[in-house]
Amino acid sequence: MKRREFIIKGSMTTAAISTSAFAMGKAFDFKNANETLNIGVIGTGDRGTGLTHNINTIDDFNVIACCDVLPFRLENGLKTVEGKAKGYKDYRSLLDNKDIDAILVTTPFNMHSKVAMDALDAGKHVYCEKTMAKGYAAIDNLVEMAKQYSSLTFQTGHQYHSSRLYTHVVNLIKEGKIGKIAAFECQWNRHGNWRRSVQSPEFEKLINWRMYREFSGGLAAELCSHQIDFVNWVLGETPTQVMGTGGVDYWKDGRETYDNIHLIYNYASGVKAKFTCLTSNAKDGYQIKVMGDKGTIVLNYAKVWFYPEGGKKELGVVDGVSGATTKWNKNLGFPIEIEHKEPSLQALVDFRDNVIANKTPISGIATGANTAKCIQMGLDAMYNNEIIKAPSFFKYS
Repeated sequence: MKRREFIIKGSMTTAAISTSAFAMGKAFDFKNANETLNIGVIGTGDRGTGLTHNINTIDDFNVIACCDVLPFRLENGLKTVEGKAKGYKDYRSLLDNKDIDAILVTTPFNMHSKVAMDALDAGKHVYCEKTMAKGYAAIDNLVEMAKQYSSLTFQTGHQYHSSRLYTHVVNLIKEGKIGKIAAFECQWNRHGNWRRSVQSPEFEKLINWRMYREFSGGLAAELCSHQIDFVNWVLGETPTQVMGTGGVDYWKDGRETYDNIHLIYNYASGVKAKFTCLTSNAKDGYQIKVMGDKGTIVLNYAKVWFYPEGGKKELGVVDGVSGATTKWNKNLGFPIEIEHKEPSLQALVDFRDNVIANKTPISGIATGANTAKCIQMGLDAMYNNEIIKAPSFFKYS
């Protein structure tokens, strides 16, 4: 029996290959639905090993294979696994392993689409880390591939979409808790240069791939994408246009992706959503503000507060007394509290359950593709210094 799942209260791994990714007839039939789901991890950097730690705590879910082209990372990935796992340098060999039911794609961003498509073609269920794919063509190709293999589960790793707390908040907003939405203000600020030490120059782009536009979407893809996914979810829309700016203004170390970004997305409903990421100031860290004409909801990683418009205290039932004042903190508003798991853990539990029950993930190919296109729009706006209109064929459902 594995460790109990933790509950919170309230609060270029591989080279591309040329084989066809569209060969049909290989859809995998999950025959051990009431037993164990075996997964292979492709990309055993920080995210891959972090999710492996989570999988170690989930019953009936085992990592049995790991792949990375960097030997020290592959070794670290294998050490992280509880139980036996086989190591691979080439992900194509891992996909040939018939004991593997599903694949966790935690490669550099530019490889997501290729690896995920090859995994589907090999008959594997796929959990693909955010952002789902890099570039419009790669996004569209992966969506078409997933449609052809509709019997396989495809889940995108926007873990907050799986959070029961965030789901509760989305429902409250849709039920009118804050009234008519006026705007979103989102930030994910950190103080650190994101750079990893490199012992030999030939490993620079393999280790620090996030710094280079060929492989990475920078702060937009790695951080903002979660919050953009949330805004799309709340509004049930995708944006019509985006403007933005950024630069390499603090960490003068040869990087190509920006060390600060500022994006504004316009939605057809008239709502504007602002996204900021800094790497030289961490004040307030991660935060989402949803502002309406009746109040504001503020979210961080694991806690949520409601501020009624005008600062009025809410009346409810407290200790059996109708009309008593509910918990109120003038700095934090009213806490919104429900039991929920840590989002990355919840997302993996959901993936296991989705595969076993043959259910469509709430963070699936459509939501992942919509957010990925938002990210590409944002990158184009910043890099080209233009207002970018939404592609003519945008929203997936």
